[in-house]
Amino acid sequence: MTSPTSTPWRTRRLGSNGPEVSEIGLGCMGMSEFYDPSQMDEQESIRVIHRYLDEGGNLLDTADMYGSGRNEELVGKAIAGRRMRVVLATKFGNVRGPNGEFLGLRGDPEYVRECCDASLRRLKVDVIDLYYQHRVDPKVPIEDTVGAMAELVRAGKVRYLGLSEAAPATIRRAAQVHAIAALQTEYSLWSRDVELDILPTIRELGIGFVAYSPLGRGFLTGRFKSIDDLPADDYRRHSPRFQGANFQKNLDLVAKIHQLAGRKGVTPSQLALGWVLAQGEDIVPIPGTKRVAYLEENLAAERVTLTAEELSEIDAILPVGAAAGDRYNAQSMAALNR
Repeated sequence: MTSPTSTPWRTRRLGSNGPEVSEIGLGCMGMSEFYDPSQMDEQESIRVIHRYLDEGGNLLDTADMYGSGRNEELVGKAIAGRRMRVVLATKFGNVRGPNGEFLGLRGDPEYVRECCDASLRRLKVDVIDLYYQHRVDPKVPIEDTVGAMAELVRAGKVRYLGLSEAAPATIRRAAQVHAIAALQTEYSLWSRDVELDILPTIRELGIGFVAYSPLGRGFLTGRFKSIDDLPADDYRRHSPRFQGANFQKNLDLVAKIHQLAGRKGVTPSQLALGWVLAQGEDIVPIPGTKRVAYLEENLAAERVTLTAEELSEIDAILPVGAAAGDRYNAQSMAALNR
């Protein structure tokens, strides 16, 4: 297995005029919620963030909804004394109650301002580098939401703006109000729908792309052979792709990817991340992990080079729409591509 070194990382610019970031970012969500909650360890998570920064990475991704604010607090602790080395991204828009229950979406200007101030406090910083609307609120015109976000830029609280899981028409309207540096949407070997209309739209507009869940919520790593490999409190048990016949169908598809990884001498995770990186210089994956060993494995993907023949073989195995099952349950799917 290839291991990371201290050589300087290659970087990519998010959008025509966005921040310059490392080729591989670090998604921090799972450090506080959702993935195997019984294994969450704040000190180990901070070690992961420190190791990532020490290896030359700079893009940290969090959101106010992750752990109902606890994830931002954790990231804030981890970057204390290291702020100048970090491109800090967070999000707003998913409303949660006092017990963590989801209460819907808000994108009204007052809420945008409240959320930004709260995130700054939790992160213990003066400015957020990249501020995303996490999900589009259908009750509020995108022009109003992005207008409020633009005010935060003018106030010096935010440097760049982003959207997440927004539809092409919404992206176009938003870009008329203020420059959008990045769109964040799920993208991996088993979630390729963005290739149909999202990627062409943002490339036309000069917007960068941040790929979350580039390892298919861990499915592409090969660590799960049955649903029983997931803890009882892991939210992936409720994901359609991990349920019933879908699970076995997806296992069969991914097994072919694992065979290719073995022939190439890399891990399935490294192959999956190498494939995302090969899809364009404007794409930055943000795999998440709670363990230093997995972080090191992921970072080594930066040096994976895929030939044209290998890319064609992968396309034949996992074309657009090949994965069995939706990405989320019906309620969560309804909040996408709006």
